Amino acid sequence: MPTKSGSGFYRKRVQSFEEMTNLSKDLIAKLNDQFVVNPLKQRIVQESADGTVKYLFELPDGMLIETVLMRQHYGLSVCVTTQVGCNIGCTFCASGLIKKQRDLNNGEIVAQIMLVQKYFDERGQDERVSHIVVMGIGEPFDNYNNVLNFIRTINDDKGMAIGARHITVSTSGLAHKIRDFANEGVQVNLAVSLHAPNNELRSSIMKINRAFPIEKLFAAIEYYIETTNRRVTFEYIMLNEVNDGVEQALELAELLKNIKKLSYVNLIPYNPVSEHDQYSRSPKERVMAFYDTLKKKKVSTVSFARNMVQISMRLVDNCVQIP
Repeated sequence: MPTKSGSGFYRKRVQSFEEMTNLSKDLIAKLNDQFVVNPLKQRIVQESADGTVKYLFELPDGMLIETVLMRQHYGLSVCVTTQVGCNIGCTFCASGLIKKQRDLNNGEIVAQIMLVQKYFDERGQDERVSHIVVMGIGEPFDNYNNVLNFIRTINDDKGMAIGARHITVSTSGLAHKIRDFANEGVQVNLAVSLHAPNNELRSSIMKINRAFPIEKLFAAIEYYIETTNRRVTFEYIMLNEVNDGVEQALELAELLKNIKKLSYVNLIPYNPVSEHDQYSRSPKERVMAFYDTLKKKKVSTVSFARNMVQISMRLVDNCVQIP
């Protein structure tokens, strides 16, 4: 947890110990000998017309990570990376093409927020990062302790004071970690990358399903809901003629029937990548048939799926196509 000195560190977006004027010169010297304030170096920044900003950061060991700032109607949302590479190996996923090299530590994840905030501070427009989505490269629950420490740091009043309900963590379905997360007492949002309503299909596109099949995954999700009384969002990337049929929509509705009061389905347009050219984006007609089927079964489904644009398009296109 941040200390009293740490409060100034985070709130003032300190970039060097010398900026902490409440510390003695001797202490600053000792801190400089043993610690690094900011472990990341900003290499590339790209800003699009809609206000989305992509950052390429270099880690202390020279490895590179991406972070994305998305300008939403409710504020500035940052998508953070938690690992260098990813071992989940989903067959549609661009970030999974690079095998996991290592986990990011708490400081390296927090530093992404600090540098994004600094970018906006320097503009002098008094804009503040208000929302965090842990949906960048890597499986957050495969880096569980560092991600949990990150959440507690940015949520703490003496840290970055970002509200728990403004923080969303996404997992590809590590069932045992979902159970652990239910017991942590944190009030952040949980999203599960589902993408298929049955084991055969899900195992064919997400190898994690072989270790944590739908029965085991949903037992953990039901435990999470019973323990926290919090809603779970299910991410569902629409792959043309793979998982986007009315039959799959009916299976999904059946899968969610016992928890549909505390579940929400987010239909996400697929972002094609050349390395996975066996997949293509579902046409609007198939998405609408899927959407309408879920709505008829009284499954809460993201409303902006009707437009095939807006937030989900930006999430997938800009926030790394995660599993």
